[in-house]
Amino acid sequence: MSATVNAEQRWQLPPAGVSQSAHGGVGLIQVPTARMASEGNLSINYSDNEEYRFWTVSTQLFPWLEATVRYTDVRTRLYSNDPGFSGDQTLKDKGIDAKFRLRQESKWLPEVAVGLRDLGGTGFFESEFAVLSKKFGDFDLHLGLGWGYLGNAANITNPFCSLAESFCLRAADVGQGGTVKYDNFFKGSASVYGGIEYQTSWQPLRLKLEYEGNNYLDDAAGALAQDSRWNLGAVYHWRDFDFSLNYQRGNTLGFGVSYALNLHNAAGYKVKPPLRDVPAEPKVAQFDQVQREQLIYDLLYQAGFLVKSSALADGVLTVYGNQIAYRDHEEALERIGRILAAELPADITTYKIVNLNGNIPMLESVIDASEFKAVARNERLGAPFTSTYVRQDVSAQSLADFKPLVTKGFYTNMELFWIQTFGSPEEFYMYQGGVILGAGYSFNPNWALHASSKVTLIENFDKFNFTVDAFDTGLPRVRTYIREYVTRSKITLDTLYGNWQERLAPNLYGQLYAGYLEAMYGGVGGEVMYRPVDSNWAVGFDLNYVRQRSYENDFSFFDYKVLTGHANIYWKPDFLPDTQLTFNVGRFLAKDLGVNVDFAKRFNSGIVMGAYAAITDVSSEQYGEGSFTKGFYISIPFDLFSITPATGRGKLPWIPISRDGGQMLNRPSMLYNMTEQRSPFFD
Repeated sequence: MSATVNAEQRWQLPPAGVSQSAHGGVGLIQVPTARMASEGNLSINYSDNEEYRFWTVSTQLFPWLEATVRYTDVRTRLYSNDPGFSGDQTLKDKGIDAKFRLRQESKWLPEVAVGLRDLGGTGFFESEFAVLSKKFGDFDLHLGLGWGYLGNAANITNPFCSLAESFCLRAADVGQGGTVKYDNFFKGSASVYGGIEYQTSWQPLRLKLEYEGNNYLDDAAGALAQDSRWNLGAVYHWRDFDFSLNYQRGNTLGFGVSYALNLHNAAGYKVKPPLRDVPAEPKVAQFDQVQREQLIYDLLYQAGFLVKSSALADGVLTVYGNQIAYRDHEEALERIGRILAAELPADITTYKIVNLNGNIPMLESVIDASEFKAVARNERLGAPFTSTYVRQDVSAQSLADFKPLVTKGFYTNMELFWIQTFGSPEEFYMYQGGVILGAGYSFNPNWALHASSKVTLIENFDKFNFTVDAFDTGLPRVRTYIREYVTRSKITLDTLYGNWQERLAPNLYGQLYAGYLEAMYGGVGGEVMYRPVDSNWAVGFDLNYVRQRSYENDFSFFDYKVLTGHANIYWKPDFLPDTQLTFNVGRFLAKDLGVNVDFAKRFNSGIVMGAYAAITDVSSEQYGEGSFTKGFYISIPFDLFSITPATGRGKLPWIPISRDGGQMLNRPSMLYNMTEQRSPFFD
């Protein structure tokens, strides 16, 4: 029997699960342990003591990887010494942590993990650690070795000093902040730390005792009194909440609350029509007996499939349409197949479902009618519906037969928007929300004119004390005028552009666009993309010549112009399940050259969490505070909030600091989004 199986049998999460440390991430009070939460766990935490408040979000991205983002309020220091800049707001600091499990616990050996705290931050809590965890009955024992903040007490000699003298020293300067200080890893003072967590006989209650390796003499809040290196605490679990109380440093009372949910299991209540039964005998003998209007109605309201056209030849019925509900492609296709199998005569042996984006064919699913009916009637015990059809590129015959009834006309749409920023000097949390009203006209299946207007309904951006910062990096200000753009008016013209899109060849798509392309830029551009059906990769190229729009009115431009474009590679690696890596290599808006890397993890619920970073030939000194462009986001399907099946999703971004290096054009139309159904990741 493998060690992994042993671990799963011998180490089980306690009934209340694991608990979070004060800094976020699974741990005791101040120190991390080797334990991990269940995969997909998202924990939102607040902890408080005399000098600090921590707001943290910790996510178990994989069974072996925990990631934590944190905002710290340092109560003993002001944000700045300039009241006109930040008033009496206290200092805020942001940080990122990561913990990696090296092995699971087995019968004789402990769980082992290593981790990094305050990775790429300002260095307030910068640390590295290696830790072991082993369970004995109701006791969970932990022993670790910490460097940096976790090792300031220096209760042992850094073991790596014996390898090289450079490991004995740790640099204190973090420069502009935001960079990963690889040269500091496992250097400087080191301390042993440890502790015990005890699951009491009363299941909601756990007790904690820890010995920490920090002496608090060189703390961000100032030198703090430490009467003891032993901390003790208790955690009470109620439903999805943990309430913690602790006593730290022999003189400080702390408390916290955590809320946890699992992103794999997130779901909303749904009202759906029942699946159609497939009768043993067909309802009609010939196709001209089918009630076609009712069939189209059923496909729309029972399967979310809006029929645009159809063709029948040699026993093959091809139906063209848009999937406007049921984001699960397998469920949508099963519903479509059941309706067709129930309504069509037996001499139609093949159903072809051609999914469109607008009026452009994207994907063809070919259903074997007899096999599908057998599975629907449970005549193929255990056989899935996926065995009855194939997904493929749209065939030449289906393309030739496609004759949409409506190819031009007006359309409208509306979507919500939400802009947020954390840690601004004027206010910790600032926001702007409202609606984007869209309209357009399609001239034919390929050409259209689009327009959108942003209407702000709620915000606190009026608290901004300044617009453009005074920090001169020598870079063109391609994004740092953002405050002027978002505060100029409650109603602004967001986009106004013409767009041409076409399927150029098998698996190959292209588009051209021109006009006001985003809130800050207008111009012309184009893109091509090669994306095979159900492939784990795709590649595309975009090229754009744009000019910076004026923030003084909707229609004027500033003088700044740039040719920008990228080679775009999209890859779903087999070794990282439900994960997509995107590489955008090329020239950015500030004329800098480099690559933007995006990491996205999809959970079973359809929620996607992602992070990105742009590394270009702009130095950290030129870039300014933050050192390089980076950000995080969570993408949530609308389906989770509607009581009826839906498609589409919303995106909540978190950008710690946005400056001018590594900035991409926000193209209004992207072929990867347009062709999503060919190899779904987000939907």
